[in-house]
Amino acid sequence: MWQAYHCVSSVSEALALLDEHGAAARIVAGGTDLIIEMEHGAHPQLQALVDITRVPGLDLISQEDDAIVLGPLVTHNHVVDSDLIRRRALPLAQASWEVGAPQIRNRATVAGNLITASPANDTITPLIALGAAVPLLSADGQRTVRLEDFYSGFRQTVLRPNELLSSIRIPPLADHQRGIFLKLGLRRAQAISVVDVAAVIGRDEDGIVTEARIALGSVAATIVTVPAAENTLIGQPLDSEVMAECGRLASAAVTPIDDVRGSAEYRSEMVRILVARALRQLAAEHQEPGIPAAPPMLWGENSARVRQGLAQGTVHLPDTPIESRVNGRDVRIAAGQQKSLLHWLRDEVGLPGTKEGCAEGECGACTVFLDDVAVMSCMVHAPRAHGAEIVTVEGLQREEALHPIQQAFIDEAAVQCGYCTPGFLMAGAKLLEEIPEPDSEQINYSISGNLCRCTGYYKIVEAFRQASRAKSRVP
Repeated sequence: MWQAYHCVSSVSEALALLDEHGAAARIVAGGTDLIIEMEHGAHPQLQALVDITRVPGLDLISQEDDAIVLGPLVTHNHVVDSDLIRRRALPLAQASWEVGAPQIRNRATVAGNLITASPANDTITPLIALGAAVPLLSADGQRTVRLEDFYSGFRQTVLRPNELLSSIRIPPLADHQRGIFLKLGLRRAQAISVVDVAAVIGRDEDGIVTEARIALGSVAATIVTVPAAENTLIGQPLDSEVMAECGRLASAAVTPIDDVRGSAEYRSEMVRILVARALRQLAAEHQEPGIPAAPPMLWGENSARVRQGLAQGTVHLPDTPIESRVNGRDVRIAAGQQKSLLHWLRDEVGLPGTKEGCAEGECGACTVFLDDVAVMSCMVHAPRAHGAEIVTVEGLQREEALHPIQQAFIDEAAVQCGYCTPGFLMAGAKLLEEIPEPDSEQINYSISGNLCRCTGYYKIVEAFRQASRAKSRVP
């Protein structure tokens, strides 16, 4: 387990720590994968965690000359919300929408997704198809690597121990280009890819393909491209025969992995089907984006961006007190520094309302508000609470009045075993704050990260509707 948790105030401070500790240090941006891996005993060499989540300016999406630039703190929800990404890098927005649930997309960063390096990570596939590159910064200087050259094997990258992935640079799609991302999962939300496909094509005024790029995820040790399939498109119209042949060649070019989510034979067949399906959608006159126009983000007034940087960096050792504001009350606790935020709140602060259902970000029972943003507290390191404001389910009630979502759960009897209820209440409270009168689709999206094992969703959804009506009547 780590021995020092550094919250830095600048990139230069982070680079100095990486240079000092080398392979014993790791950057925390979202940390959603890292904390779970460490809980499972991975990364025993890590002694220092370097948290950059309070460095201003790292969570911006901008266009600079010939590239769309994502900072290392840009989350998946930031991407989904970006008009620039939707217009000029749509496959990335589509992939980001497929990641986890609102609470995870609020915390997990695209940069972290790339560094975790799983071939099932959704955003790597479209970024390779789009031709992205990653500048890698260290105390020694900067080098830029094409994303397709960034991976050296299964969950392995060329990132050196003293380097920080400082941004992601994406060539924007031109007017004659179109792109798409398609994913096959075993459920509608919170699903790991069985197979995913990203395709980018360019066509001339006659509809003839002039350029093509196809990337496949979750079929090999790394994301792969299929030049034989791409080449068969060049100089051809996107007719049914050409698209079918491209799908066949893509399937023949890979030897898929075989695991619990799908057999190699099934994956091979789905590559063929998904590639052809992607091309059909690109050939259509109108391409559906596959992302809601106004999805619930559950991310507060500041859109999960850094509100205020630290005046200076801090370091938490195993006995350094964590000072935080929880449910409107100041707390100072010199214990639990090496725990998750979930267990710190339960064990040290004495607030058992936040539940542990899975400890892997799958169930949503541990949802809290961290600096006004809904997150899974099992996926946050406890020292991140230092200097932060946290609201748990115990903090929804104000004086004697229940929050409208709490009252609605009582009125509608939207509880069976009740274990999941705190997470649903937190998601509902943040949804109604963000969208006072949500429609059915928005309600469903807002609770996509919350699992009810008793399958009591009908009453839960009706409680959300009642709470919305009640809140709209409040002057």
